[in-house]
Amino acid sequence: MVSSPANSPLGFGIVGVGMIAEFHAQAIGQLQGAKLVGLATRNAESGRAFAEKHRLPFHTTDVAQLVARPDISVVCITTPSGAHREPALAAIRAGKHVVIEKPLEITTERTDEIIAAADAAGVRIAPIFQARFGDGARTVKAALDAGRLGRLVLASAYVKWHRTAQYYTGWKGSLKIDGGGAVINQAIHGVDLLQWFAGMPAEIFAWKTRRVHTGIEAEDTAVAALKFASGALGTLEASTALWPGWARRHELCGENGSIVLEDDRIVRWEFRVPQPDDDQVRAGGANALGSGASNPSAISTEGHRRQLQDFVDALRAGRAPALDGREGRKAVAFVRAVYDSAERGVAVKL
Repeated sequence: MVSSPANSPLGFGIVGVGMIAEFHAQAIGQLQGAKLVGLATRNAESGRAFAEKHRLPFHTTDVAQLVARPDISVVCITTPSGAHREPALAAIRAGKHVVIEKPLEITTERTDEIIAAADAAGVRIAPIFQARFGDGARTVKAALDAGRLGRLVLASAYVKWHRTAQYYTGWKGSLKIDGGGAVINQAIHGVDLLQWFAGMPAEIFAWKTRRVHTGIEAEDTAVAALKFASGALGTLEASTALWPGWARRHELCGENGSIVLEDDRIVRWEFRVPQPDDDQVRAGGANALGSGASNPSAISTEGHRRQLQDFVDALRAGRAPALDGREGRKAVAFVRAVYDSAERGVAVKL
């Protein structure tokens, strides 16, 4: 396992230079105790341009060359979803810690292979689910953990987004590389937050369809009925076929209180038993994480910065990161159960 001296920054490398790599690069540049060293991508011209933009000393078309560098301790995988496993395993086998853009992989089997390899190598892995690091999301989670809602009755997530026809080029919306459509690509952040708030569903019944983006292999719209282990019920709605696209919404309703979170902004905060800071929570604040409702590049780098800073701090302290591979697997299992139910027309138990 690679480590850096306590007084030197952790070196980062990036594999893949698509849109999301830019968010990683900018976030790494804002970290305390870290620096971006180099990148690997199949297209030499794209790699050169990215390296010049971020003033990186190294770029290559060979992942093996990147992960072999002794000045790199952490590798960020920003390739398409179904192309995460191979570079992740290469980095892990080289003794590097790995951060993987959501989802960890497109199946639970491929995800488990990455987790097992990291365990065997003694390195840390983390999936990017930056929504968990928002102030609003953390306030909601604290209220749930404190039992302020009492018995949870309904827990639902709504991701009603807009994507243009031009968005669906290349690997997007393909089953082999994207792993699906609106659920696994766009709604997975909502899925991850929902199971973080309410726990994993015990049973799912789902439907999926193509309403507008009929040229893609995967769904542009899906709904699922959820039954949680606690006995609570819920709904997942996901689409990229809508206009203009609304903020991602979570509704959590219990016997003693109810909360609504839109993106990272709390818009309803109502409890049978009030507490002194409730008015301050209701007053709200800015959504520091941005929104991808109608434009995937409209998110902020702040969420990535917060999660990557936690990862760096965890490596320095010798602790697990706030969000690790096994936590990241839950969203993959949730999504695959939605697809399994929709394809077979039966309820699926997790």
